[in-house]
Amino acid sequence: MNINHFLKIAEELGIKVKQVTDTVELLDECATVPFISRYRKEATGSLDEVQVASIRDRIQQLRDLDKRKEAILKSIQEQGKLSAELEEKINAAETMSILEDLYLPYKPKRRTKATIAREKGLEPLASMIFDQTSFDLDAEAEKYLDSEKEVNSIEEALQGARDIIAEWINENAELRKKMRDLFIEEGQFVSKVIPGKEEEAIKYKDYYDWTEPVKTAPSHRVLAMRRGEKELFLMLDSCPEELSAINLMDKLVLANEANSAVDQVKLAIRDCYKRLLKPSMETEVRLYTKKKADEEAIKVFAENLRQLLLAAPLGEKSVMAIDPGFRTGCKTVCLGPQGQLLSYDTIFPNEPQKKTVEAGATLRHLVEKYHVEAIAIGNGTASRETEAFVKSLGLPKQVIVTMVNESGASIYSASEVAREEFPEYDLTVRGAVSIGRRLMDPLAELVKIDPKSIGVGQYQHDVDQGALKNSLDDTVMSCVNGVGVEVNTASKQLLTYVSGLGPVLAQNIVTYRNENGPFKSRDQIRKVPRLGDKAFEQAAGFLRIRNAKNPLDSSAVHPERYELVEKMASDIGAKVTDLMSSEELRSKIILNNYVSETVGLPTLQDIMEELSKPGRDPRETFEVFNFQEGVNEISDLKVGMKLPGIITNITKFGAFVDIGVHQDGLVHLSHLADRYVNDPAEVVIVNQKVEVTVMEVDMPRKRIGLSMKSDPFAERGKAKQHGEKKRREEPEMEGDLAAKLAMLKGKFR
Repeated sequence: MNINHFLKIAEELGIKVKQVTDTVELLDECATVPFISRYRKEATGSLDEVQVASIRDRIQQLRDLDKRKEAILKSIQEQGKLSAELEEKINAAETMSILEDLYLPYKPKRRTKATIAREKGLEPLASMIFDQTSFDLDAEAEKYLDSEKEVNSIEEALQGARDIIAEWINENAELRKKMRDLFIEEGQFVSKVIPGKEEEAIKYKDYYDWTEPVKTAPSHRVLAMRRGEKELFLMLDSCPEELSAINLMDKLVLANEANSAVDQVKLAIRDCYKRLLKPSMETEVRLYTKKKADEEAIKVFAENLRQLLLAAPLGEKSVMAIDPGFRTGCKTVCLGPQGQLLSYDTIFPNEPQKKTVEAGATLRHLVEKYHVEAIAIGNGTASRETEAFVKSLGLPKQVIVTMVNESGASIYSASEVAREEFPEYDLTVRGAVSIGRRLMDPLAELVKIDPKSIGVGQYQHDVDQGALKNSLDDTVMSCVNGVGVEVNTASKQLLTYVSGLGPVLAQNIVTYRNENGPFKSRDQIRKVPRLGDKAFEQAAGFLRIRNAKNPLDSSAVHPERYELVEKMASDIGAKVTDLMSSEELRSKIILNNYVSETVGLPTLQDIMEELSKPGRDPRETFEVFNFQEGVNEISDLKVGMKLPGIITNITKFGAFVDIGVHQDGLVHLSHLADRYVNDPAEVVIVNQKVEVTVMEVDMPRKRIGLSMKSDPFAERGKAKQHGEKKRREEPEMEGDLAAKLAMLKGKFR
């Protein structure tokens, strides 16, 4: 273990070194992030999941850096060029960029201009010129003329020397570091449309002639410009002013005198920049900004996914689910309280068949037969029409009718998971089942779908797919373990995300359950094939067994602490069940009496909190939501309308809201609140119910502008008054001003 790594991580995260070392030790023993943050608080000093994950990721980065250092040192050593000074610099390198800069002069290269010049014997001439002392340049260069080596003129000799010097400059680690800083600090993204593609590239209109600083460009614009470039609609540059770069190189390389050698070095500097350094730096900076943009986009995606997964569940109710449609009808299923499929029908209440009488009779019959408590309607095509039809049937008031976001349901219905669950049914039935189960338990159903298909991402197909998968897997695992999993009803997919399990053990649990019946205790889980002590330790606290003989089996208390809880109960002459039901009894327990070398107050406090609400679902309570009646299509919208909506996606530039017209509207960052908002996540979350005002309806482009401000038109009124006053004061400017405003509106729209 490298103590310097622990010191570095502790400093970066603002925590103690011991917290880092103990956490890394647990991670190296294959403990998971949820397990460490929940059940090893004494070891970590109560670090949360984010901090534990940060330690995990950072120690891996530093270890990868160490591996690269070893490989580089070995390579240079084998070349016989490793000095003590160079070795010290390599070992001290704190980033991969600095490390690669140090290795660049020794890195095996393809045949370059400098290589060819060296083969012609011009390196001594290059060294003499690079010293930048005064000497007879032509006379010295003439000594290197050699027809056999194809050096036939003084200029050819000087050109070869400059090629070598350009490579030396390019390989200077200090210069590369400062140039990299310049590109990041002063670089400009310059985006232009490729001539002739203006119409084809209309979705990138904002970037036809766009410039902004590299260091402040937000992630969504970086990814948008890169996508436009990748699709061959945009040309994208990301360099600083050339003069600034050349001046920096001159300052670092040139001697403080004027002579012919200095003039040659100047030429080499300019050639180095254009041919070697600029392309290299631009590639690095583009990779750097892409990585930053990816991190931001992935962070937004992960947080949106967390909020979606933790949406309030309806719970174990009898549910009817309808996947609405026009021509092909509405696929209708009835599900039992555990999500089991009870029946399947297709009804045709909408155009063109319009069989409302038959459809109504079918639904009433199903509601009565299966004691339906809630009806879930997918929010896709024909959703509002189907919702209106269902509500017109006069069903019992206690039957909830609600819309469910069906993003990704079609992906699930065609997946191997769906085929395993419902091999005898087609895609349409599976899709309807998914809609119903999402209402009952969003988390349990959504884990079956690739998170990228759920519809809460921002440029998810453009970011680093490995990093995205890792982040989303972390998020799903965090949510699953935070809520807990009922081991006797959970699907293989849900069990896969439980701490310490994974696909193989998840399948083994399901197989064992099918062959032996429901688990009666947590301890019985040990009998699952290949589930050893380590896996049990990691998983047990997150697995629940309802109605088990030991009441703690349905709680988040870890089996390793059962004996401790039993002692607490015994010490006050009570049973564990009494502790779980009586706040008065729990108040008699003095936690300090139970502190030991392995159990501290954080764990004891967690145990007491869990005893007060054993196994209770931490998610919000479900609330019914209804869209505005009579507003079903974009054409129904009018500027100024106030409508209920649900946040469906959050980006760095605003939030998208479903208002029930089959096209989400955008609440721009500037319209999320009456106050200034820097980040949408400060004020909204996915699935949040909001009231919005319609600000703009662009029918051709199907764009809807919304506002969450209490008086969204106030600023417009002020601007209008200001404009009228301006025109009265400067009437001669009116026509010119209008033209300028029109131009600006077109540019920044």
